[in-house]
Amino acid sequence: MCPANRDDHSEKHPKPAARTGTIAANFSKVLVVGKSSINRVVVSKIVEKSGLKPISETPETAEKTLTGQLPCAVILDGGPDNKDCDRLMSAIDALRRASGKPLPAVILLSTRNGTPESLGLSSLVDAVVAKPITPERLQPVVDRLVGRG
Repeated sequence: MCPANRDDHSEKHPKPAARTGTIAANFSKVLVVGKSSINRVVVSKIVEKSGLKPISETPETAEKTLTGQLPCAVILDGGPDNKDCDRLMSAIDALRRASGKPLPAVILLSTRNGTPESLGLSSLVDAVVAKPITPERLQPVVDRLVGRG
């Protein structure tokens, strides 16, 4: 018989959060998603002015980021037709259902002005900010939705 390997540091009994698949919300991070790297940089700089940490991703890589963490907000650059980030909506909806709260908050950067309802957007979108994106337009919305305003 072999004695137990005392150097084995594997997690035989994972923490409850790891077993249930729940993710703790990180109220200092904001996921910035868009096809345009220039727009992501501009939005990230505005997010930093609010004292938050931006995570910049393309629509193709953002879903993987969402499975590993729960940011306090997601800022989606909708592109010319507001549909560039539609594939993320199911992942965001799943996070909200799992947390039982409207987290993460969702801000859509749009070429059109209006409310989510008037633009025919998903009910998951909490706010719409019309382009061009400026600190005067975006920062108050971010601050309000993450509870800093």
